Amino acid sequence: MQDAALAARPLSDVQGLGAVPERILKGDLPPGGKADLKTLAALAGVTRTGFYPKKNRDGTTRPGAYRHLAEEFERRFNELRDAGEIADPRIAQIERLKAQSAELKARIVTRDEQIAQLTEFRTLAISRLAAQHDEIERLRRQVTDNGVVRRLPEATNDTAPFGSCS
Repeated sequence: MQDAALAARPLSDVQGLGAVPERILKGDLPPGGKADLKTLAALAGVTRTGFYPKKNRDGTTRPGAYRHLAEEFERRFNELRDAGEIADPRIAQIERLKAQSAELKARIVTRDEQIAQLTEFRTLAISRLAAQHDEIERLRRQVTDNGVVRRLPEATNDTAPFGSCS
């Protein structure tokens, strides 16, 4: 029962405001939350307006009550992102999907090149076969038209004319 009471209280009451950015940067996000100031404010139990500067009545600006927390969070988040460690699992998934998409696009380009080469080879092979067929047909017509083709005598024994090759 005591754990449920602790879970219901804002993190700022339980662990202090400094623990909230740590939790977010470790990737421990609530459902639907992102690694951003909105989630930071919700987990810390403060309003988002506390992160942004305010204007006094005389027109000067003053920092928000929690601006130091927002600046520290943004600084550490940018450091982690630049180092390649992404705290937001959704951003990590987006990056992974972008890399996978780029790999698949490269594979498609490679396959398209292979298909083009195979199509070219197939066209060349078919044209060669057609030319060979035409030549065979021409030679057959020449044999039947002229009748000058002589039949070679068949060998009487099973040996090669110049000896065995083995």
